[in-house]
Amino acid sequence: MKRFSALLATCAMVLGLTALFSPQAVAATGCRVDYTVTSQWQGGFQAGVKITNLGDPVTGWTLEFSMPDAGQKVVQGWNAAWSQSSDSTVTAVGIDWNRTLATGASTDVGFVGSFTGANPKPTTFTLNGVACTGSVDGGGEESPPDPGTPVSINGQLHVCGVNLCNQHNRPIQLRGMSTHGIQWFGKCYNSASLDALAEDWKSDLFRVAMYVQEEGYETDPAGFTSRVNSLVDMAEARGMYAVIDFHTLTPGDPNYNLDRAKTFFASVAARNANKENVIYEIANEPNGVSWTAVKNYAEQVIPVIRAADPDAVVIVGTRGWSSLGVSDGSDESEIVNNPVNATNIMYAFHFYAASHKDNYRTAVSRAASQLPLFVSEFGTVSATGGGAVDRSSSTAWLDLLDRLKISYANWTYSDANEGSAAFKPGTCNGSDYSSSGVLTESGALIKSRISTADDFPTS
Repeated sequence: MKRFSALLATCAMVLGLTALFSPQAVAATGCRVDYTVTSQWQGGFQAGVKITNLGDPVTGWTLEFSMPDAGQKVVQGWNAAWSQSSDSTVTAVGIDWNRTLATGASTDVGFVGSFTGANPKPTTFTLNGVACTGSVDGGGEESPPDPGTPVSINGQLHVCGVNLCNQHNRPIQLRGMSTHGIQWFGKCYNSASLDALAEDWKSDLFRVAMYVQEEGYETDPAGFTSRVNSLVDMAEARGMYAVIDFHTLTPGDPNYNLDRAKTFFASVAARNANKENVIYEIANEPNGVSWTAVKNYAEQVIPVIRAADPDAVVIVGTRGWSSLGVSDGSDESEIVNNPVNATNIMYAFHFYAASHKDNYRTAVSRAASQLPLFVSEFGTVSATGGGAVDRSSSTAWLDLLDRLKISYANWTYSDANEGSAAFKPGTCNGSDYSSSGVLTESGALIKSRISTADDFPTS
C-alpha cells in the first residue's frame, strides 16, 4: 500500500508471568480445547492451542493444563501470557485483544516447547477452572475437518507455464484478503475473524502483511516472526492458503533489507516447509529502484527459501510499486527479457482501481500471456488507500482477473479509517465480521465477489 495511517494499537506477543485478569471474569460453563503439535524436531516442538468458549461470555480467561511428561517445558509462547510451575502445570492468560470470549467464540494461542524423552499430548484442560470437555454438558465430539477447503482440494500449488496450478496440474485462481499491517491491526486477526473469512466470505487465501519498517519486523524480529507463524497456522486450520508478505515499502529498494529478508525467510521456510498452504512474497512494492536491482535481490533471497522449502510458490515484487514497471513509465518487457533465474515463481502486480485503469489493464492482459502473475494486493479506491470506491473500474479489474485466472488478495481485511478497509471503524472490537452492518462499501463489494463458488478442477 502506498500510504498508511499510523495507529497506536499494537498486537502484543507476550511470554512471561501470569497476569491478573479482569474482575469481570466468570467461570465458563462449557469449553473445548483443540491441541495440535504443528511441528517437532530433536528436543523441541511447536504446539497450537485453539480455545472455544461454549458457555456464557467470558471477560478475562485463564487456561490451565499439565504437561504429561516431566521433561516437557514451555520455552516461548504467543497470543497469551504463558507460565509453567515447577509441578508441570502450564497457565495461559488472555491478553488485551483476545481476553473476551463470547459464547461460541474461539481464540488461537500457541507455544514452542522443549522435551526430553517422550512428547505426549496433554489431554485435560480447564478454562477459568471448568473442565473443557467439548460441550456444555460434558458430551460432544470435535467436528471433523471440512473435506472441501481450498487447501484440501488443491494441495501443494506450483507454477505451470503462466498459471498457478494445483496438485492435479490444473490452472486455478485463488481469491482472498490481505491484512493491514499486523503491528497496528493485530486485534482484527483472531479466531472469529478468520472463521468468518473462511466460512462466510469463502476466502481461498489470507495474506499476512508484515511490514519490515514502519514499526514492524525490524523492531522485534522474533516477535513478528512468531506472529506470522501463528497466522499461518490459523489459516491452515481453516483450509486457506497463507501468503507470507515481507512488506517492504519505505525505502523502496528491497536490497536495503536483504540481510533481514534472508534471516526471516530462512526461519519461516524451515518452520513451514511441510505445509501445503504457504506462499512466500519476498518484496511487497519495490519503488524508486531498477528492475535489475529487484532481480538481484530475488536471486539472493529465493535460494534461502529453497534450501528449506523447495516446493512452495514464491512471488517476486516488480518495479514501480509492483506495477510491472508501468508506474515508472516502463512495462513488462524488462521482465520478459531479463527474468529472475529461478523456477516456481510468479510476479506481483498491484493496482488501486480508482488510480490505475485502462493502460494498466492493457499491460496485465499483455503480460499474462508471457509471465505468471499474482495480484497479491489491490484496492477498490485510490492508490493512497482512501477516497471513494470506484465500482466501475473495480468490476472491470475483477472481471479481467477472473477471465485470466489470476489470483488476488484485496487490501484490506481491517477496520482502518480509510476507504480500502473492508470493515467500518470499530468492527474489530467485536466478533461480527460478515454482516452488512459492519461492512464498508468496499468490503461488501469484495465479499460478494470472493464468496461466490470456486471452480477448482480436480481431474
